[in-house]
Amino acid sequence: MTRNEYRLLDRIDSPRDLKRLSPEELRRYCDELRRYIVDECSVNPGHLASSLGAVELAAALHYVYDTPEDRIVWDVGHQTYAHKIITGRREAFRRKRRLGGISGFPRMAESPYDAFGGGHASVSISAAFGMAKAAELRGERRKVVAVIGDGSMTGGLAFEGLNNAGASKRTDLLVILNDNNMAIDQATGALKSYLVKISTSKHYNRLKQGLWRALHHTPRLLRLCQKAGNAVKQGLLNNSNLFESLNFRYFGPVDGHDLGELVRTLRALRGIEGPKLLHVMTVKGKGYGPAECDQPTWHAPGRFNPDTGERIAAKAPAARYQDVFGRTLVELAEADARVVGVTPAMPTGCSMNLLMQAMPERCFDVGIAEGHAVTFSAGLAAAGMVPFCNIYSSFMQRAYDNVIHDVAIQDLPVVLCLDRGGLVGEDGVTHHGVFDMAAFAPVPGLTVAAPMDERELRDMMYTALHHGHPFMIRYPRGGGAGAAWEGEPFAVLPVGRGRCLREGRDVALLTVGTTGHAAARAAGRAEAEGLSVAHYDLRYVKPLDEELLAEVGSRFRRVVTVEDGCVRGGVGEAVAAWFNARGYAVAVRSLGIGDEWVDHGTPAELYARCGYDEEGILAALREA
Repeated sequence: MTRNEYRLLDRIDSPRDLKRLSPEELRRYCDELRRYIVDECSVNPGHLASSLGAVELAAALHYVYDTPEDRIVWDVGHQTYAHKIITGRREAFRRKRRLGGISGFPRMAESPYDAFGGGHASVSISAAFGMAKAAELRGERRKVVAVIGDGSMTGGLAFEGLNNAGASKRTDLLVILNDNNMAIDQATGALKSYLVKISTSKHYNRLKQGLWRALHHTPRLLRLCQKAGNAVKQGLLNNSNLFESLNFRYFGPVDGHDLGELVRTLRALRGIEGPKLLHVMTVKGKGYGPAECDQPTWHAPGRFNPDTGERIAAKAPAARYQDVFGRTLVELAEADARVVGVTPAMPTGCSMNLLMQAMPERCFDVGIAEGHAVTFSAGLAAAGMVPFCNIYSSFMQRAYDNVIHDVAIQDLPVVLCLDRGGLVGEDGVTHHGVFDMAAFAPVPGLTVAAPMDERELRDMMYTALHHGHPFMIRYPRGGGAGAAWEGEPFAVLPVGRGRCLREGRDVALLTVGTTGHAAARAAGRAEAEGLSVAHYDLRYVKPLDEELLAEVGSRFRRVVTVEDGCVRGGVGEAVAAWFNARGYAVAVRSLGIGDEWVDHGTPAELYARCGYDEEGILAALREA
């Protein structure tokens, strides 16, 4: 399909335009919309498979509801590409996730149709209930819908929202469970089995669908039949309905790719008051063969040929940090029976799938439940295991109390591995891991380490295994520096000790983590300009190397620190405070992320914007 063949797509600039389509035109529009998403994501990558699975659902919602007056809260946000295109962002979609372009997630500041931001999972029910309750209190007739999918229902916050909303019987709220049996990887846990049981109960579903078809034009009779529904479900499912036990009227499951059925069902549900849940079955990657066949890979596949499905992989100069983690974890597990792996629905994303393949009994995907992942790891550690709990940095924010209360206070040997530390690029503000070092450094007894390259990550994992106390390692997304690591002998990196990478006499440059590489290049260029720079790699955010700092404080009056994290409360401020407390007359210039939200763009663009790319570091050295 060429650009000129989007005949219906080019006519739709808002939900109002969508409502003018006939049912047959709406089906053809969805076909064009799906192809447009595939075509545009092939050259400007993003989260593909989840959005393909929600095309008909997004179209039906905007076809039936009066958005933006009616509110739709999407969760998780990476299933919203069809929603964005329908709501006036068709051309802007070409620059999604690029610097200055639209976000890949819902953002309230971007469009009135984005009722609530949705970068992290499991928030929709709580937020939508708040909106519905506000409408009730203000006497407004607004409808509110929460669309929760891609494994988000496993998050504890989702059940907190269900529990609270279910007790408010007059509040008009519809929760749509977009059930595709997936998170990024295959869904896990007892809830998955329960939903499969509901969706495959043939006798119950046949009876229910017959009643809906016969009675959808007579709402009063339909509601009367619904009052007897629990007894039917009890008999046919041999179990009470989980959602109805929380006072949500349960409807479904329905085929999420049958537009006619979706539209009929949503129109019928508009007239039913109180908390309701519609169970919608969809296929992640629907309508694009490669994505349907390999859903985890096509969750976010990068660039690809849309006609053949051949992925166009960028040539990586070095192994990705996540793969160094995954392969090293397998080595450690083979050598030490205490080692286990824990991840909240990110086995492929963090490469813990390698341990799952090698030793499935010693690797646990706990679903989208970061707090549980940490406390479950604490329980394993309390019973003699050494868990490596891998959580993306921005998602670890959701488990802050668990780290403090369940791991650190009890001094348990949990190894917390924070993937995607620092600015992650195109996923943007909700996914940048910028607060971890500042947030966790104050926690007593917790070691916080940041490797500069692949070899240091490998050795820090080995060090953490033998440390016997809480240990956190944070590292960035993407490829490493090209350091030799695979097959190299393990080495213990003494906790709280850094290293000198370059001797100098004019100014000291202190870096932590992978910022050391741009800093090393900047120091070399400064040397060519006649400025002698001493470069130190701190290695540890906590404890700081006091011997190294004492040497710097006694030799230099000017210091520049660099970190891929927030400056406020970060490593630079900790260094300056250390010098000040001990009477060293040192002027410290800290480079990192200021007191601002950083949007999406390539990492290189964002480093430059924040002033700690190679050019920014060189400028700071000159000014120092």
